[in-house]
Amino acid sequence: MQGEPSADNETLIGIDEVQRSLNRSRASVYRYTNTDPRNLNPPFNPRKLNPEYRSDQKEPLVFHPHEVARFARDVLRIKEVTVEVLNSPSTATQQLLASILEELRAIRARLDGADAPPADLHLHRQQHSQSRPAA
Repeated sequence: MQGEPSADNETLIGIDEVQRSLNRSRASVYRYTNTDPRNLNPPFNPRKLNPEYRSDQKEPLVFHPHEVARFARDVLRIKEVTVEVLNSPSTATQQLLASILEELRAIRARLDGADAPPADLHLHRQQHSQSRPAA
């Protein structure tokens, strides 16, 4: 079982990747999956393939690579399963988030390099009012 972890957590995989990993049809993967139309997030079922938590019924099913391997090993009795997680091409949203993160890091660097601001807001206001001429 192989999964490439991202910066903070492991990458989750969708139905297509599960289908390729298990070498089963898409319909079979849906039959194996622990879902319930009355319960968005049913309790863990060791005999089913358990998806990750969803907050909306319309969200696609995603799975942790370890859960796919557990299901393949324990339920399907497949000896060796390789779940390969490939990085998806960068989307406009990902590029925007990366640029925002870069800008926030630059702001943090400038703030860390600035003189320490007064700890007391009252003291800060006094200093600010003294530096401005009266109208």
